[in-house]
Amino acid sequence: MIPKDIIRKIQRIKIVTNRMVSDVFAGEYQSVFKGRGMEFEEVREYQPGDEVRDIDWNVTARMGRPFIKKFVEERELTLMLLVDLSGSSQFGTKERFKSELAAELCAVLAFSAIRNKDKVGLIVFTDRIEKFVPPAKGSRHVLRVIREVLYFAPKGRGTNIGLALQYLSKVARRQTVAFLISDFQASDFEKALRIAKERHDLVPVVVGDPREEQLPPIGLISLGDPETGAETILDTSDSVIRDAFSRRRAEQREALLKLFRSSDMDAVQVSTGRPYEKDLLRFFRKRERKFR
Repeated sequence: MIPKDIIRKIQRIKIVTNRMVSDVFAGEYQSVFKGRGMEFEEVREYQPGDEVRDIDWNVTARMGRPFIKKFVEERELTLMLLVDLSGSSQFGTKERFKSELAAELCAVLAFSAIRNKDKVGLIVFTDRIEKFVPPAKGSRHVLRVIREVLYFAPKGRGTNIGLALQYLSKVARRQTVAFLISDFQASDFEKALRIAKERHDLVPVVVGDPREEQLPPIGLISLGDPETGAETILDTSDSVIRDAFSRRRAEQREALLKLFRSSDMDAVQVSTGRPYEKDLLRFFRKRERKFR
């Protein structure tokens, strides 16, 4: 039996995100992803009236006469949501936990996908694969996805992003649009990230909280790592300690973003401390300009 507070959260997310999708995001999703849903079919000899930009210059040079690449439109895409529900996702100092923000993001993306007649699948992971929901269509399926992200009780506490990306390649044989939603408090996933990017349209979504970037001056505090259980005592009344903490976090964030840029990925950065709509819309607009 699902607790009443979880049911209320699901209903609230459904109402809020459906409104956003109707007003903005369904159209943005279509312009960014559906417009690129073209699949290679064959190479054939050039005919009068064909687009010059479709000429396959390698085949043309080899055959001594012009050939073009022929594509057919993919009628259906698959959206895969990879959601990190490790121990650090159950953290939040504002209105919600990072896991709750992840659930709303999943709702916006999933409702946008089904409005465009695409399938939606879900991979929940920690330091292991916790749950796989095969891709399907329909509002009831999206509500199940939201429920799993909000209500699922994972067994693991750590984070293994590389394992999640390897699992994606096993369950998604064809190219998919994959959103990797995590706080990326993990290591040794760079190789798996680049391999997955070669096969899928992979979009990292970095979920954060203001207190992970800057400490308040409130004296002695105990910082506990929810994934390892390790604890550290810090004197936050000392500005040197606060500045060192902020600087280290900024360096870690910049290294992560540098990894995404070097892999030609458009990352989305969201936080529990601000509305995510502008961050998500900024991503869609950037992608639209990039592929125009």
